[in-house]
Amino acid sequence: MLKSEHMCPLKNNTYRYMKEDLIHYLWKHKLFFTTQLRTTQDELISVTSVGRHNYNSGPDFFNAQLKIGSQLWAGNVEIHLNSSDWYIHNHESDPNYDNVILHVVWNHDVEIHTSENSAIPTLELKNFVSKELLENYQKLFSKPQKWINCENDIHSVDDFTLKNWKERLFFERLEGKSVFIIELLEKTNYNWEAVLFQLMARNFGLKVNADAFFGMAQSLDFSFVRKEAKDQLNLESLFLGELGLLEKSLENQYYNDLKKEYTYQRKKYKLVQNYHSVKYFRLRPMNFPTIRISQFASLYHLHQNLFSKLMEVNSTSDFYELFSVTTSEFWNTHYTFEKISPKRVKKLSNSFIDLLLINTIIPLKFVYQKYIGKLDESEIIELMIQLKPEKNSIISKFDSLKISSKNAFETQSLLELKNNYCTLQKCLQCAIGNSLLKRE
Repeated sequence: MLKSEHMCPLKNNTYRYMKEDLIHYLWKHKLFFTTQLRTTQDELISVTSVGRHNYNSGPDFFNAQLKIGSQLWAGNVEIHLNSSDWYIHNHESDPNYDNVILHVVWNHDVEIHTSENSAIPTLELKNFVSKELLENYQKLFSKPQKWINCENDIHSVDDFTLKNWKERLFFERLEGKSVFIIELLEKTNYNWEAVLFQLMARNFGLKVNADAFFGMAQSLDFSFVRKEAKDQLNLESLFLGELGLLEKSLENQYYNDLKKEYTYQRKKYKLVQNYHSVKYFRLRPMNFPTIRISQFASLYHLHQNLFSKLMEVNSTSDFYELFSVTTSEFWNTHYTFEKISPKRVKKLSNSFIDLLLINTIIPLKFVYQKYIGKLDESEIIELMIQLKPEKNSIISKFDSLKISSKNAFETQSLLELKNNYCTLQKCLQCAIGNSLLKRE
């Protein structure tokens, strides 16, 4: 297993620290001088195959193929910073390591043996790695206070590498989002319309009320939504009631109509009063839960087979048209039940629809296409390219490093890069880090 937190000071002090994951990286990609490669016993090594990298317990690389001296070997390779780590990790008493044919270390400080007391050939790798690569490695990891390790050099990485890496990052991000979607699908016996409803509710709640809206959606069997969708007031009463927004006594006819309808719905569907409280604090009026719920109700009133329609659409203009919904008439002059406001038709903005596309619709389309065996990556990328770039602190910081974004495809890729590579110090698994490490 990787033991990357363990660091080893180099004896010659040319490079300050060596991490074990770098030795894995060097071996996996054969980034060492392969000619005149020798064991500590001065036997010539020829590497046919480095083996398969093992991320679980047991030797680090399975099924390597080597020639040591005149003998051909097939077996496993174990990697450590120091030879003595073999004994620190008790491998000498573990039969799982008896099939190790080569011990690859940075520093050879002791001879090692298997549980059967057989000597294992050792390769001291530091004698066969270029000085330039190690200097690049030190440069990348030497200042832990940086926002990202490569912030001084990322702008110099070639466009071809960046373009291909962004595409890989984007689909990794989609795969990450897919996990949650698949969990919901399994819970609903693959009711795609129901899962879309839950995810859309979560998005309509935005960050502040996402959990409350999602809880509301999960508390309702989607069949109830279908039955009530013929009347927008009925949907509003169902959603607002489940959010606990119809519990007051107000002198307001619309409010009391909603309250009366929800009282009937609660008995009809045997709804359990488990309110999901909403927040108004620091929200712009257009994002008040009352407004978003009315728009959400309008959407499901107009489109009763929304999932099917969304899966057929493949252009942003068509999505904008599909989501061209407003609130019910009452909310044209209200943001809350208690106070009248200047008249304003409250449509879903294109920027809000973009958030729905990025966070729900495109991930769901990705999962659905994979499920039916018709994944069209180019269609999904094209959709994302049509969307404007997101605005947040991470994207702004990348922009300051001369890595600008022209669309949402690129911003989603950069978010994945920062959150799941840069922050986790996974430079050795990153195409950008690889490019900088191998630079001469």
